[in-house]
Formats: sequence, C-alpha cells, structure tokens
Amino acid sequence: METKRITTLRHTALFGCLTEEELADIAQRAVELHFKKGEMLFLSGEEAKGLFVVVSGKIRVFQQDPDGREQVMHVDTAGSVIADVPVFDDGLYPASAVSEFETEVLFIGKRCMHQFCLRYPTLALTALRLMASRVRRHAQLVEALSFHDVGHRLASFLITEGQNAGSRAQGRIAFQLLLSNNEIASRIGSVRDVVARAFARLKHDGLIDMKGRALIIPDLRALKLYAASADSAGTTVQADYQRG
Repeated sequence: METKRITTLRHTALFGCLTEEELADIAQRAVELHFKKGEMLFLSGEEAKGLFVVVSGKIRVFQQDPDGREQVMHVDTAGSVIADVPVFDDGLYPASAVSEFETEVLFIGKRCMHQFCLRYPTLALTALRLMASRVRRHAQLVEALSFHDVGHRLASFLITEGQNAGSRAQGRIAFQLLLSNNEIASRIGSVRDVVARAFARLKHDGLIDMKGRALIIPDLRALKLYAASADSAGTTVQADYQRG
C-alpha cells in the first residue's frame, strides 16, 4: 500500500521533485481517505487542517454566493493537489470541495507539511513556484470574467473540452458534452439561460453543431479566432480603464 502512495505522490507537480527516500518518508505520514459521490471534503471558511492528493476520482472546487450560485474554480483528477494554499498561509479554506465520483485521496496534515518543507528545501521551492502559478491562473480567471462575455467564455470552454476529450480530424473535433447547461454555467461564471442563448448563437453562426449531447466543432481555428477576439477587446477596455 505504501508503494501506491509513493507512486501517487511521484506523479504530482508538488511532490514529484523529491527522491524515493523522501517520497517514502511523506507516504508514511499520509492518510488514505475515501469519499462517496457528492460528499464534501471541506467547506469554504473552515479551518484548513491539511492538503489532499487525488489518487482516483474527480473533485470540484468551487465558491458559492448567498443565493447558491456557484463559480467553479477548478476540477481536479488523479495527480492533483488540493488545498495547498491555506496549508502554507495558515488561512481558512478559501473555497469548498466536493467529490463528483467515488474518490480516493491522500491527506497530509498542515503541521506535517511544514516539517517536510523545512526538511526538504526542494519541496519548499517547488511549493513557492506552484503558488506563483496559481496566482497567475486566478488572475486570468478574473480577467476572463471581467472582460469576456459569456459567448467568448463558452467558446474557450468548448475548445478546451474538445481538445481534451474529442476525436480530431483536419481541424474538426467531435465529442460528447457530458455537462448540463447549469454545470457549464458554473464553470464559466454565468447562469443556465444565458449559456443556452450563447449555445444558440454559436450554432447559428456555424461555429458549432449539436445533436443532443454530441457536439461538433467544424472548424477549430474559426472557433479559436472567435474566442481570441474577446482578448483584444478586453485588452482595449483594460487599457482605457488604466488611462482613465
């Protein structure tokens, strides 16, 4: 069982920098946890007791406003590390996390992580680099929500989904869109009805074709150009704001 833990840690961006002996040391202190579908790992605002390494399954990390509307921060699968930020800044969990499928994780307590960083400087430097990368990604998310309309955000989302899960031939991508409009809305910071209208607009403009949950991007380059058109518009708005 410890071999499985070492293998899991080795395939993460945070712990992959360590030697076999160092990984074995951490694996001995890790606790295996199992979550059923829909079970919460932690809630936003709770005391952060440690971080989680995903062994199998899928976890959705999100924030929720008082009306119950979700904004998904990220969806994590095997090899991901969750809740590392509050472990290092001694803050509360900044978001909530729920298991979307049967999920297995390794839990490493906050005090243990602090000890490991002091013992293994390479781990501390890697954590610092990953924190910087996380800040950059969140800045990009804020920019997308601030300057891109729902149609452009939906286009970017579909491009990513298609490239990850679709079959591709000569610029054409076909894949099954498994998420509902409500779930997609939570991914891109919108609501279901607006997403439905954005889908209709993309289909009307010939940028996508849908039959049930089967989605086709007939020309990936055209959809990328449409998504990228929001970047230039957003840059102009941001520049005007900074000048004004």
